Amino acid sequence: MSTALIILAAGKGTRMNSDLPKVLHPIAQASMLEHAMAAGRALNPEHTIIVAGHGAEAVRAEVEKIDETAQVVMQEEQLGTAHAVDQAREALSSFKGDAVILYGDTPFLQAETLEHMVEARAKADLVVLGFEAADPGRYGRLIMEGDSLEKIIEYKDASEDQRAIRFCNSGLMACDAAVMFDLLSKVENKNASGEYYLTDLVELARAEGLSVTAVSCDEAETLGVNSRADLAAAEAVFQARARTDLLEMGVTMMAPETVFLAFDTVIGRDTVIEPNVVFGPDVTVESGALIRAFSHLEGCHVSRGAKVGPYARLRPGAELAENTHIGNFVEIKNAEIAAGAKVNHLSYIGDASVGEATNIGAGTITCNYDGFMKHRTEIGPRAFIGSNTLLVAPVTVGRDAMTASGTVVTKNVEAEALALSRVPQTNKAGRAAKLMDMLRAKKARLTKGAK
Repeated sequence: MSTALIILAAGKGTRMNSDLPKVLHPIAQASMLEHAMAAGRALNPEHTIIVAGHGAEAVRAEVEKIDETAQVVMQEEQLGTAHAVDQAREALSSFKGDAVILYGDTPFLQAETLEHMVEARAKADLVVLGFEAADPGRYGRLIMEGDSLEKIIEYKDASEDQRAIRFCNSGLMACDAAVMFDLLSKVENKNASGEYYLTDLVELARAEGLSVTAVSCDEAETLGVNSRADLAAAEAVFQARARTDLLEMGVTMMAPETVFLAFDTVIGRDTVIEPNVVFGPDVTVESGALIRAFSHLEGCHVSRGAKVGPYARLRPGAELAENTHIGNFVEIKNAEIAAGAKVNHLSYIGDASVGEATNIGAGTITCNYDGFMKHRTEIGPRAFIGSNTLLVAPVTVGRDAMTASGTVVTKNVEAEALALSRVPQTNKAGRAAKLMDMLRAKKARLTKGAK
């Protein structure tokens, strides 16, 4: 059966107190919308429809970044959840299959739960996702008769017995698309809020003689984000779960609570991560690596046996081969560091290739930007780059070549050659004392004048 996702992302999120649409606020360095779309991809949907409203252009830009095939439709007026879903009617007018309704501010839904909903749809016309709440509070209650969902009753309308029910409504539904849009056309807004409620589909479906059921998921999957406090809590939930997963997969973290992971971080077993490490998006670390304290990694690949940090920064395009060493206060950007190469101290290597077993001395900089364009530096295998070398790109240093400390390299260095460019040193006897006396007197005059 073909599936279409309808993800509701039109809300302003007033309690966020933000100019940014609520669904674009990040958890683990990915927007909540991206989390929702990632969960939905498990169903291999034929269509993904995002219903946008507040901040629609920003939402559209995010959707295009995540999935160019997804379609954004507008909810010009915020008239309720049923009205929001109905905005997908035209986009799905010729679609034959099931529609699954998700929420862009519910980021922790698991793929297995969606698959469970689809399986239940094979036996029922309409499926609602519920959860057993530790504290049901003011959630809508799911009134069940065996496997049949009789109705969804809002807290304010529930009796004391019904309020005691802990099986609550998450808002997610699955239904044949044509049936769903037929039911939506019958939803009315005769309520205190004057809105069209998606929950009305349950009673409308039963009135049509259709079968309705509910499936259950863990309450944590239904966590919605409506405020900055909720966002912080959601981040904590994600990080705790991700850290636990890594520990169970054989990754050592000395202080797990200080390590922050992105939504797509991949780390191999027997890797050791020291305290206060931050992983940005698109990082893969192979087995047996060492990531030392206070390092920051994003958009990079770290191979087996590599050592990174402490206080290192790997930026997008950093590619570390096996057994490389990237040391303290080193920044690597858009550069390949070959097996066994070392960049151990206080260096910037950007837009470069560093050959196998090459050693980069402290204070080395690849001068890659001329104010308009980036240029590459190519360093061959087994080269030795002396401390405080400036490599003015584009430039090549051949295999087994050397640069002397303090050298500014402006032209290619042949294989096995030594590059040396220094201003000759001259010592002027007694000049330091005279200069210091002059400067001291000048400072005294300026200080007296300021008074």
